[in-house]
Amino acid sequence: MLFEPIKIGSMEIKNRIFLPAMHLGYAVDNFVDDRVVNFYEARAKGGAGIILVGGCATEPLGTGLPNMMSLSDDKFIPGMRRLADAIKKHGARAAVQLLHAGPQTWTFILGTQPVSASAVKCKLTGEIPRELTIPEIEETVENFALTSKRAKDAGFDAVEVIGGVGYLVARFLSPRTNLRRDRYGGDVYGRVRFAVEIVERIKEKLGKEFPLIFKLSGDEFMKRGTTIEETRIIAQELEKAGVDCFNVAVAWHESPIPQITMNIPGGAFAFLAEKVREVVSVPVVAGNRINDPFVAEKILREGKADIISLGRALIADPEFPIKAKEGRFAEIRKCVACNQGCFDHVFQAKPIECLVNPDVSREAEYEIKPVATPKKVLIAGGGPGGMEAARVAKLRGHEVYLYEKSDRLGGQLSWAAVPKERNELGNLVDYLSYQMYLQNINVVLEKEVTPEVVEQLNPDVVILATGVNWIVPQIPGVDRPNVVMALDVLADRVPIGKKVVIIGGGGVGCETGLYLMEKGSIDAETMLFLVKWGAMNLQSAYELTKSNKEVTIVEMLDKMGQDIGGSTRWTILKSLSGSGVKMLTTTKVTEITDKGVVLDGGEVLEADTVVIAVGSTPNNELVEKLKGKVPEIYAIGDCVTPRKAIDAMHEAAAVARKI
Repeated sequence: MLFEPIKIGSMEIKNRIFLPAMHLGYAVDNFVDDRVVNFYEARAKGGAGIILVGGCATEPLGTGLPNMMSLSDDKFIPGMRRLADAIKKHGARAAVQLLHAGPQTWTFILGTQPVSASAVKCKLTGEIPRELTIPEIEETVENFALTSKRAKDAGFDAVEVIGGVGYLVARFLSPRTNLRRDRYGGDVYGRVRFAVEIVERIKEKLGKEFPLIFKLSGDEFMKRGTTIEETRIIAQELEKAGVDCFNVAVAWHESPIPQITMNIPGGAFAFLAEKVREVVSVPVVAGNRINDPFVAEKILREGKADIISLGRALIADPEFPIKAKEGRFAEIRKCVACNQGCFDHVFQAKPIECLVNPDVSREAEYEIKPVATPKKVLIAGGGPGGMEAARVAKLRGHEVYLYEKSDRLGGQLSWAAVPKERNELGNLVDYLSYQMYLQNINVVLEKEVTPEVVEQLNPDVVILATGVNWIVPQIPGVDRPNVVMALDVLADRVPIGKKVVIIGGGGVGCETGLYLMEKGSIDAETMLFLVKWGAMNLQSAYELTKSNKEVTIVEMLDKMGQDIGGSTRWTILKSLSGSGVKMLTTTKVTEITDKGVVLDGGEVLEADTVVIAVGSTPNNELVEKLKGKVPEIYAIGDCVTPRKAIDAMHEAAAVARKI
C-alpha cells in the first residue's frame, strides 16, 4: 500500500510517502539558497510522493528564526519558485507549510514581544507573549491567505497550515493557552474559530480545488491541554471549513513526554491518526518515529492512516522510497533517532546535519566522484567512522582494506546499543556492516594494525579510526576484584552483583545503568517458553525478567549525562530515575573497598560490584609510529579526541572524499 497512489483533494500523489516540513536552518535571512534546493531535490529524486517545505513565515511577527524560510513578502517568490521546480521535476508533489511561530520565538529575534492567543508563558522560550487583539487576529488570518497565494504563484501544488506543536494556531486551539473570553475563546468551538477562519479565507483566495492540509497535534499530553477527544471535534469542524487532509502530529515541543527519541517504539503514535481518521472523510497522515518500511506498511494495512510521514527517515536516507520499493531493505540507512544532528541542532538554531548520513546539507559537494588514480587504502578500526571511510573510499574506486582488532564490527556504537532503550543505534552498525559486504571490501577481524602490518601491506593511505583507551582512575582500591569496566559489563563479560555503584555519569555510565536495570535473571523469550510449557504462570515468569539490581551512579560534575544531546538527555535521566537508579552529582569517590565505595564526605556506599565509566583518552599511538612510513596518514573520530559518533562519521566522509 505504501506505493499506491492517493488523492488529496484534486491532487494525485504517486505514493503514500509524505516528507513533512522540517526546520533545516539553511535559509539565509529567510531566503531559499542552494543548500535548501539541493536538500529537497535529493529527497524528490529519492522517490517521496509529496514534499512539504518550510515552515514558511506568514508575516515578520511569525518568524521563528532567521535561518527559517519565509513567504511573508513577494520578494521570496523567485527562490520558492526555483525550489518548487526542483522538487516537481522528479515527479514529487510540492507543498508549503504556512507557519506563524506565535510565542515560540524570542523578542531579540523579532525586535518586539511575541504574540499568542493569551498572555500565557511559553515554557519553550521562557517569555510571556502579548495577547492578539481582534483586529490583529483578522490581519493574521489575511496574512495566511496572502502567503498561500504566494505559494501557489511560486508553483506549489498545495499548502499546509501548521495548527499543532505549540505554534500560534495551536495556542488558540488549546484550553491551556487560550484564556480568551471573546468569540475566539471559551469552548472547543470558540477556540477552533481562528483556525476555521484561516482555512475558509485560504479557500476563498485560492479556490476550493486547491489542496489544503492541516497539521494537528493529536493530543498535547499536558494538563489542561487539548486531548484526542477534542482534536476529533476540531478535525470535524475544519473538514467542514474545507481541509482536504489532516497531518496528525503528537504533542508540543514543551510536552513532558518523549516523542522523538529512540526509546519510543516505531509507529507508537499512529493511534492518534487512527482516532482522527475515524471521524473525517479526507486522508489522514500518521508520523513520528517511523523509520522502517514494514512499520509504515502495517499502519496503512491496519487502517490507522492513509499516508505516512517520514521526516528524519528521509533525512537519513533520501533513497528510502526507492530502496523500499525495490526490496533493498538492508540498504536503507535508517534513522536511529539519536537527534545529534537534527533536533539538537534545531534547538540550538544551527543548520541540521545527520549522524548516519554525512551528506545532509552537502548534497551537491558530497556527490560520489570516481578517482582518476585508485590507491591502496588501509583503515585501522571497524567502528562507524572506519566503516564509513571504507564505504566511501571503495565507491570512489580505491582498493580498501579494513582491519579491526576485535571479533566484531561496530566499535563503541555496538556497546552503546546494548540497552534496550538504545537498540536503534545498532541499525547504523547493521547498515555499515552490510555495506562492507555489498562493496566487497577486504575486512579482516581480530587483526590489529601495527607498523609491521603497514609495512607488509604497503598502502598508499592509512586512515586511523582506532577509537579510545578507557581511563582507569587513580582511586585507591581500583585494582580490587570487585571492580570492572563499563565496556565489560555491556559486553556481558563479567559477573555483576546485586548492589552496583557506577563511577562516572556520562553517556557510558548512564547507558550501563539502563542496561543493568533492564537485565533480569531470564529474558523475554525464556519467559514465554516457560509459560508456554507450564513451568510457571505468566506473572511469576514476568517477575524474573525484571532486574533485582540496586544501582547508584556517582558523578563528580554537577550534571548527569553532560555529553548526551539535549533532546535525548532528559529522557534517559527520566528512564534511570523511573527504574530506581540513584544518581549523585558533585560527588567524588575517594576509595574503593571490598564493601563498596567511600565518598568524599566519608559516606560509604555498599556495592558488590563497582563499575568504572569515567571517560576515555584518544588511542593515537599509531599516528607517531607511522609517520614517514606511508605517503598519507589521516586520523578520524575519537582517536583525535573523544567526542560523539556524528563527529567520527563526518570526519570519515570528508577524508574518504579527499584521498
